[in-house]
Amino acid sequence: MIGTALFTLVLPVGPALADAPVKERGETAEAAAFEQDRASILAMAGDYKVRFDMQEATPWREGYEPLERKISGGHESVRVIEDTGTRIVLQHLLVVGTGQDAFVIKHWRQDWEYEPERILTYHGPNRWVWSDVPEPMRRGRWSQTVYQVDDSPRYAGLGQWETTNGIRRWRSNWTQRPLARRDAVRDPVYDLYTAINRHQLTPDGWIHWQDNTKMDLVEGKSQPVVQEYVLNTYARFDGYDTAAADRYWAATSDYWAAVRAQWARIADANSGIAIEEEAQTGTVISAELLQMGDAILAGELDQAEAIARARDLITSHTSPT
Repeated sequence: MIGTALFTLVLPVGPALADAPVKERGETAEAAAFEQDRASILAMAGDYKVRFDMQEATPWREGYEPLERKISGGHESVRVIEDTGTRIVLQHLLVVGTGQDAFVIKHWRQDWEYEPERILTYHGPNRWVWSDVPEPMRRGRWSQTVYQVDDSPRYAGLGQWETTNGIRRWRSNWTQRPLARRDAVRDPVYDLYTAINRHQLTPDGWIHWQDNTKMDLVEGKSQPVVQEYVLNTYARFDGYDTAAADRYWAATSDYWAAVRAQWARIADANSGIAIEEEAQTGTVISAELLQMGDAILAGELDQAEAIARARDLITSHTSPT
């Protein structure tokens, strides 16, 4: 178990709600809006060529020199793995290489929930807590909770799907989240991001735009260091081994369902999730959880054994928040 000494920083608990309550709509209009929202979320599923464009721009601290712009890309398949009507779960799978050399990296996951009563928010190093959403603020809105490659939480936001200037989009409230690996491995001067996320549909896919303020924690208070703009573009494309993504998921989906369920049980039992993170892998158990998924795919590990080991890892490395 990790010790409580890791959690000495005090950050705001509740979600920062940037908007007023959504105006009440008639029953017919509400039902139509709900179905349009669902269609927008489900439209993000598919096969894509992805371009990741990251740019530190405006320094907020005197003497800080922004990093050079970084552009990368890859192929990513997004699959709907759960749809209950008011809850939609999308799993991202990176496909690297071609032909017999193609392999899959389980990537991030996004859970969408309609009018949630609470969301699991980042609350400082190694810690996520449940934040209540007041009834007037949840009406007509969807939460998006983003999970890391091992299905541990990353960040959550709340927002309304709407059409502005002919463009369909969802915009979050202000969210906090831990550093991405690209930053964490550099021993940076900042400790976390405070951000607004936007998801917008395009004629051939969708974009995820992040407005990130990189923050330094000083005596428990966050101070801005630099502004970063991230634009991830998902353009529909099937000119890669999309079947590799489906083979991976067919072989490992039951294992990952058990992993998700165990994280959920821990979050409910412990009023959130507290687990140590490290720069290279995210949580300290991330690498082992992913390796077991690969071993199941290769036929080298019994699934029941992997599930038992995963449950034990999650339980033994988490503690009450």
